[in-house]
Parts: sequence; C-alpha cells; structure tokens
Amino acid sequence: MSDSFLYAIAVMALGAVLLGAMLGFAAVKFRVEGDPLVEKIDSILPQTQCGQCGFPGCRPYAEAIAKGEADINQCPPGGDENIHKLAELLGKEYKPLSEEHGVEKPKQVAIIDEQICIGCTLCIQACPVDAIIGAAKQMHTIAEDLCTGCELCVPPCPVECISMVTVADTLDTWKWRKPNAPARVIPIMAIPTTAAAAQNEAA
Repeated sequence: MSDSFLYAIAVMALGAVLLGAMLGFAAVKFRVEGDPLVEKIDSILPQTQCGQCGFPGCRPYAEAIAKGEADINQCPPGGDENIHKLAELLGKEYKPLSEEHGVEKPKQVAIIDEQICIGCTLCIQACPVDAIIGAAKQMHTIAEDLCTGCELCVPPCPVECISMVTVADTLDTWKWRKPNAPARVIPIMAIPTTAAAAQNEAA
C-alpha cells in the first residue's frame, strides 16, 4: 500500500471528523428552541390527531392556542376535562365544548371486519398514527394499543368494513370526573351599628 494512498485516507478521515464537528456546532448554535407554552398545551391534548379541532393534528392546535388563534374548547376527544386543564394553564375562563367541532364521546378504537376487507390500503393512508397493519390486496388489521379512535379511517373505506367500538373502562383507565356542583347562595346578615344596638337595648 503506497504512502500516497494512506495519506489520502488520512486526509479523508480528518475531513470527515472536521465536518462532523462543524455540523454538531451548527446544530447547537442555530438550534431553534420550542415554545414552552406550546409544549405544555400539547402535553394536555389527547394526541388523537383527528383534526376535529380544525387543525391537522394536536401540535398545530396547541400552537394556535398559544398564539391566541384558536379557543380552548375545540377538542371533542379531550372533552370537558381537557378544557378545564387548558383554562387553568392559560388563566382563562372555562367554556363548554364547542358544538361546531363535535361532541365528547367515550374512548373508542377502530375494528376491521377481516372477512369483508379487500386490502385497498385507503384506511392505512388515512391513519395519522400508523395503527393499521396490512398491505395492498391483503387483509388489514388494527393495532388497538396504537389506535386513538380518531375515526379518520372510516370514511375512506369503500366496503364499510370498519366500525368504532367503545373501550370499556378498566382500573387503569377509569377516571373520576369532577361533577358540576350547583352554585351555593350564602346569605349575608346585616351587622348592627353601635347606634342601632343601643336603641335595641333601650327598647
């Protein structure tokens, strides 16, 4: 092996090391920090990626809320509980779920009737979380632990073999829902002044 060949390898190796160091420095130097508020809002949202809020996913919706471009009551999957959490985080008043964006439903997952499925892959293309397993002209199935219940796979199915099934609560998933307590009216008693008290004693 000639010296020139070894020299060329050494130069290439050194160049690769220098390039890696420069890229690493640039990544740190020009890193764009995420908005902490967006991160907190996004962590509250249910991550169904269903689009019912009017945005193409939970993250864009969180960004819109942080910018004041969207309200806190546009997420049906998150429901009343999430609205309360967002209101508390942002210091806003609670608002009921917007009927324009849908209604709150129990947790659901999609189920494919494998006897009817024709393997068209349209549901796979529609799923935002890759919860559907299958290939063209082959039977598809749902990975229930990944399914968020967004229902986006239902409309594209040409043979209507997909249905939504309510997930029964377990000890791990059950959550206590805070009841809406009625407003209490506390009577205010008048405190007698010194003069009025003296008149009462004289009487």
